[in-house]
Amino acid sequence: GPCTECSCSSGKEIDKDTSNTKKKENGDRSFIPKIFFGTRTHKQISQITRELKRTAYSSVPMTILSSRDYTCIHPVVSSSGSNRNEMCVELLEGKHGKSCLYYHGVHKLSEHHALQSAHRMYQAWDIEDLVSLGKKLRACAYFAARELMVGADIVFCPYNYLLDPQIRESMEINLKGQIVILDEAHNIEDCARESVSYGVTENQLRAAREELDFMVNNNIRQKDHEPLRAVCYSLT
Repeated sequence: GPCTECSCSSGKEIDKDTSNTKKKENGDRSFIPKIFFGTRTHKQISQITRELKRTAYSSVPMTILSSRDYTCIHPVVSSSGSNRNEMCVELLEGKHGKSCLYYHGVHKLSEHHALQSAHRMYQAWDIEDLVSLGKKLRACAYFAARELMVGADIVFCPYNYLLDPQIRESMEINLKGQIVILDEAHNIEDCARESVSYGVTENQLRAAREELDFMVNNNIRQKDHEPLRAVCYSLT
């Protein structure tokens, strides 16, 4: 039915055909859309969750999608430089005979939030709160935040999580039929450009050119490699 906590409850009745609660998915189950709230920076997410906590909707199930730079608590990976993603993947795959014990404790975090919600103690939280709790429970905040997305009504994330198709796919974000809110949307153009742009150095181009030279000179898929080599030559 209509919400009772705000002025829209006194508005016109929603047409039955357009009511979100009337949509069906997977047989008889009602489909309730999630709200994906995109912001420009992580700092803005902190501000929004702080404001959410002050409203009547602070107990609504939520999550915050963020990179490993903000959420990883593994002592070795988190203290490394720019290769946190690669190191995390290596630990998950057990490449060097080691695995991430924090990843195996993900359920501790998600169950903790479920327990709080069941006892109506749930409150809007910030990514720092989740990381702090993750350290206490020795559980990965990065994967816990993704797991919490399943039952969340509101999902906060940076713009590129919604705009970049590769990130959407890797984070298993499906926006079909969902509600998308973009805060300060005048920044979207720049973010969209970044999502389809890629930067390379001259040294990288020269290295690629040398490898492609080798491929072409040794008759390895010449038709594929010659056009790529031509691009590298033209750019350098």
